[in-house]
Amino acid sequence: MKLDFHTHGKLAKRLPFSTQYTDWLLKEAKNSGLDAICLTEHFNTMQFDELYGYISTTAKRDGDTFITKNGLRIFPGMETDIAEGGHILALGSVETILELNLRLAPYKNPDHFLPFKELMDLFEKYDVIVGAAHPFREGGHIPELPEDQLRRLDFIDLNGKDVSENLDVIKELTYSLADRIQKPVLSGSDTHQATQYGCIYTEFTSEINSFAALANEITSNRYDIFISKNAAFQVRTARILKQALKEIHAMGGDYVGILLSDEEDEDTPSFVGRTTVIHKTIVIDYSPKADEMAEKIRLAADEMALKGFELVSVTATASAKGIMVFRKKGL
Repeated sequence: MKLDFHTHGKLAKRLPFSTQYTDWLLKEAKNSGLDAICLTEHFNTMQFDELYGYISTTAKRDGDTFITKNGLRIFPGMETDIAEGGHILALGSVETILELNLRLAPYKNPDHFLPFKELMDLFEKYDVIVGAAHPFREGGHIPELPEDQLRRLDFIDLNGKDVSENLDVIKELTYSLADRIQKPVLSGSDTHQATQYGCIYTEFTSEINSFAALANEITSNRYDIFISKNAAFQVRTARILKQALKEIHAMGGDYVGILLSDEEDEDTPSFVGRTTVIHKTIVIDYSPKADEMAEKIRLAADEMALKGFELVSVTATASAKGIMVFRKKGL
């Protein structure tokens, strides 16, 4: 069973829940070769309960899991912020996850995130498997927590997004932390956008439908972790496409409609075709100096104008790159 331990059911936590987008994600997860995912949605995402309610009513219950119409197995879960900086994954039955989310309602704003110890005190009252998500990502401080507290975790997340950027360093850091606190390493893609599925996954020798069985397989070390040779490309593509779709939504456009155009209708362009014809996205390379960035943006805008496209949005990323979204004039 190929299982991705860290996935999301929405494009972004501040965007409205879309059943169509979630259906597309789940379909693409299966198409990528995965047998199962842990749906670890952010605890403070918009319409958290609606997402899990939708899964509960549209997929078939099988033990602690749900199976979609195309055969993808879903383990419910949640990703929670802590006051120290960092994210904690909790995996459990849908009833448990929904109850925990309700109990965490007063702590969903950054000024009120629970400290790690208090969050673990809460989680230990429930039957959940708890892991440290991407512990070495910038802004997080999980590795700095007291060792006696870290030992309360059940696993460490070897995160596909981070591995794709610096494989050797992240692997060494992750496994060193796991060795220090004597906890297993599991893997998840951290995908919000389907091109990221399959960049990393954990494979078990048997089919699993309960958290008790999953915990037993983990503690017995009956699994292997696989990393795609194309992980960096998959994650980079997902990041660019996610940003472009968010920009389309911010402009009042229907990003879901663009993404999910009916490819079986010969008169309707496919997703790739529509984004190619109507919208184009250009990424400006690393440019830490404002004047250099401005000049690159000007040159790209002039070039695209000659091709019949108008600039609708420019975003500067934290890594000093620029993302420009263009729209075909007259459309």
